[in-house]
Amino acid sequence: MKNLERLLNAHFNNPNMNGLPTVQFVADSLNLSPTYLSTLLKSLTGQNTQQHIHNKLIEKAKEKLSATELSVSEIAYELGFEHPQSFTKFFKSKTNQTPLDFRISFNLF
Repeated sequence: MKNLERLLNAHFNNPNMNGLPTVQFVADSLNLSPTYLSTLLKSLTGQNTQQHIHNKLIEKAKEKLSATELSVSEIAYELGFEHPQSFTKFFKSKTNQTPLDFRISFNLF
């Protein structure tokens, strides 16, 4: 589990990464089969690998939205999205807020 967290943190903190991490990429990096990794994660966290990646992605997005002045587009590209609109759609589907709405509501407190 610690290796998975380290891997995802390294991926999301690397400005030279290409795209979003896939289940296959994560499994290969950990020398596990995708099925075994998902089964293991599901038993430990109740989430499969894809859900875990998405949660980590939202966590990193919220961190960048609340702690930096980067634009939503810059954050989208930094996280590995090819199109800022895809990031906005993904973020809203997971949080029920647009990235901009999250930033505004976060900064009100």
